[in-house]
Amino acid sequence: MKDIENRADIEKLVNTFYGKVRADELLGPIFNKHIPEEKWPEHLSKLSDFWETNLFGIPKFKGNPSQKHVDVDKGLNYSVEQTHFGQWINIWFQTIDELFEGKLATNAKEASRRMASAQFMMMWKHRPENKKE
Repeated sequence: MKDIENRADIEKLVNTFYGKVRADELLGPIFNKHIPEEKWPEHLSKLSDFWETNLFGIPKFKGNPSQKHVDVDKGLNYSVEQTHFGQWINIWFQTIDELFEGKLATNAKEASRRMASAQFMMMWKHRPENKKE
């Protein structure tokens, strides 16, 4: 196996990963509810931009993932739990391990762990019972 080396590798990782997420018993209903079928190609491209920016420092990604996560949590009546993020990370790690090895593969794992924690905390802080006046 090889390391993540270019945009094509990122697209392979992202597309394979989200194929698994969409089929997952826990995560699939959330993602499939919030992203219409016709929007998936655009979403996967944006996520590839995100990882290209994060792994290679190429400034392509534009967006606000934190606000998107807050909106999804609100749309699910504030029911997203750490279990959801744990499952996301498990599938991400499994997918990386199936496809790649090396420094950038490890960086993608470490970054995902940090991001998952940060996104969950952002959602938690924006829940009505946790907002400060």
